[in-house]
Amino acid sequence: MWWGVAAALSANVLYSVGFVLEKRALGGLPALSAGRPLHVVGVLLASPLWIAGSLALAAGFVAQLVVYRALPIAAAQGIFVSGLVLLLLLSSVVLGEQPSGRERYALGGVLVALLMVVASLSEGDDVVSSGAPGPRVLLVCVPTLAAGLLLYGQVERRARRRHRVPTNGMGYGVAVGLLYGVSSLAIKGASGRLTGGSVAAAARSLFGSPYPYLLLFTAGAGLVMSQAALQRCRASLIVPVCTTVTCMFTAVLGTLTFGERLPDDPLLLTLRVAGTALALSVLLVMPRHDPQP
Repeated sequence: MWWGVAAALSANVLYSVGFVLEKRALGGLPALSAGRPLHVVGVLLASPLWIAGSLALAAGFVAQLVVYRALPIAAAQGIFVSGLVLLLLLSSVVLGEQPSGRERYALGGVLVALLMVVASLSEGDDVVSSGAPGPRVLLVCVPTLAAGLLLYGQVERRARRRHRVPTNGMGYGVAVGLLYGVSSLAIKGASGRLTGGSVAAAARSLFGSPYPYLLLFTAGAGLVMSQAALQRCRASLIVPVCTTVTCMFTAVLGTLTFGERLPDDPLLLTLRVAGTALALSVLLVMPRHDPQP
């Protein structure tokens, strides 16, 4: 179990470095629009710095596969939220983005939430699920994808209005976070299909499930949407919002979808639930708009 914690922390480092490198690269690229996906992909692939960031994110994806084979979903999400700490530090040092007072308070809350979730882990009590029925997965994922796409489109329309209040990316972060929440469930499901038997048997099991197709869609749509949003907004806010939405969605609906039970011990249960709730409260203290210039 503890090597799963190490893999989760490694994934946090890789994701944080990847997002910061991508944000740095996006600052020197032409304006991107989610309505022109092929143009977005072409521009991104022409940037060596952006490619380096995407490779770091891909390595974080591999580490996440390891995590879901070792830790329950709810516990893994509590640790993933800790990546916000490193992300805010890197965005401040590398990108020159300064968090507001409320964002710094939120950072402290995330640290406390991480300690609570890690303290709730019990190797003897926690059971890691290896799969869920396909119809149940689709029942959760398809409406979530629709909600994320609709919300993103709504934020885009508001952003085009004249005399609007400058957005800091809160809406973008929630929309992309929903897509990545679906991706996280798909990663969890795919990790359970890649165990035991021959390579051919594992491949048949994987491609006979909805997981690779959900991953394909969320990877493509998430790439275009996240990069267009990241270019316009501060990484130090949009990524924490996206991460928090993803983690909370995965922790709550993932636990129900994959049938993983919470700890039986009252103290451990309190730590797990309270830590997750505290991480969710990060969204409530984040400002919705940047100050007027």
